[in-house]
Amino acid sequence: MLPSCRLEGEAFSIPKFTVAKPDVEAFLDELRGFPAEFRHCFARSEPRENFFRYLVGQLSELERKSIEPMAMQVEGGNVRAMQRFITDVVWDEAQLLRTYHTLVQEDLGDPQGVLVFDETGFPKKGPESAGVGRQYCGAWGKVENCQVGVFMAYASPHGYALLDKRLFIPEAWFSEAYQTRRSKCDFPTEVAFKTKPQMAAEMLQAVHQEDILPFKYVAADEIYGNSEEFLEAVEQCTGVIYFVSVPSATRCWLQPPQVKERTVTCRGKTRPPRPVPKTEKQPMTVERLAKSLNNFYWYKRKVSEGVKGPITYEFTKRQVTLSKKGLPHRTVWLIMKRTISDNPSYSFYISNAPASARLPTFVWLAGMRWPIEQCFEETKSELGLDHYEVRKYAAWRHHVLTCMLAHFFLWHLKIKLGKKSATYYSIAA
Repeated sequence: MLPSCRLEGEAFSIPKFTVAKPDVEAFLDELRGFPAEFRHCFARSEPRENFFRYLVGQLSELERKSIEPMAMQVEGGNVRAMQRFITDVVWDEAQLLRTYHTLVQEDLGDPQGVLVFDETGFPKKGPESAGVGRQYCGAWGKVENCQVGVFMAYASPHGYALLDKRLFIPEAWFSEAYQTRRSKCDFPTEVAFKTKPQMAAEMLQAVHQEDILPFKYVAADEIYGNSEEFLEAVEQCTGVIYFVSVPSATRCWLQPPQVKERTVTCRGKTRPPRPVPKTEKQPMTVERLAKSLNNFYWYKRKVSEGVKGPITYEFTKRQVTLSKKGLPHRTVWLIMKRTISDNPSYSFYISNAPASARLPTFVWLAGMRWPIEQCFEETKSELGLDHYEVRKYAAWRHHVLTCMLAHFFLWHLKIKLGKKSATYYSIAA
């Protein structure tokens, strides 16, 4: 069940996503028109036709939506032809994404839009798939042999959709020992190791420079909130507000300390002056700050309606100056959330929102990661996001991209119908 604060937020509400079969009379005709928007992204007619067939397969009622069952079910499908289409055919992905983002703008675009960043795992049995390795897999909640994708989603008053993706490649894959595997997976020569926050920053900068989709907010979890590179990428987008999780050990001052220069002599040698805080007061952890606050400053807010009744947390906020290597760094809002119990657990967020920002806005933003979680759940359960059996680097990108497009296509149908509906609609191939 979706949290009520996510449906009735301070800034805007986000609709639920369902499409009912009785509502759709000309589904196949609509679907034929959709891939036609991307015909200029393929050089020949055959990949254009297989693009359509692949989308039909993903939207079908097949239980397993890997290439072979889809090709056997879809009219005109051919297993080898569809394998070549996903694995070997050259796509103009940059143009495809620009076209896709234009369509998202037409249906979902809003000046108050939110970009949400997160990753999801794809468990794998063998060692041959591009980027596979033992790493944390969110789908299983533990370290497993899997691939991990970093994603960017868009949420607005009109709906939500996945916008872009990157396959995370563990650093070991760029060692000499993995050269044969890289060759088998057809890694482009320009691919180099990047952290997940670097990938997220790259997608953020690309969509900002593209200047097609408007957005005001950026939301992400701790791995991105703890990345200086990611935060700097957001700050380069003028007027954009980030709301990101940070670890409980993050250090800060309630009052920004002044800095002085201090000369240090070591073993008879004088080192260049270095800045140090004038005050002897050390920065405190955000957890210590939260636990020191009187109950008077905490506000109870309902965030969801659970099976056993309303689920509530307590929130408060303070403007703080973060510590970086013992020196004052950036001044931000620190938002603190705690469970209501005798021994509460705490969550912490920072935001570059203006000084006038109110607590209800932050409470609303604290629930803004759910659209990307919904995207993962819907594309995996309905469209076969995790059903692929391909190994090459390009094949993973192509499969995931078609899943993103199929998911958005269903949103387009919902918006076109203009009314609430009950369940997903799948087409018979």
